[in-house]
Amino acid sequence: MKSFLLTAMLISSLAVSASAADTFYVMFNKTTKKCSIATSAPTETEKFSMMGQYGSEAAAKKAMSGMKQCKG
Repeated sequence: MKSFLLTAMLISSLAVSASAADTFYVMFNKTTKKCSIATSAPTETEKFSMMGQYGSEAAAKKAMSGMKQCKG
């Protein structure tokens, strides 16, 4: 019974980790004036502005190409 619970907990933790990787963030670097895509939200709010959160890298790239702050 313990091994079953341990296995279930391990599988659920892997599923949570995998779903977290499906989030992509478009960030604007206030210093360099350039945008980038990351898999974690910006924590340095004085240096970065979060421009959006997307479910795939392709969606983030498409959104970033339409943002006037990211052009240039």
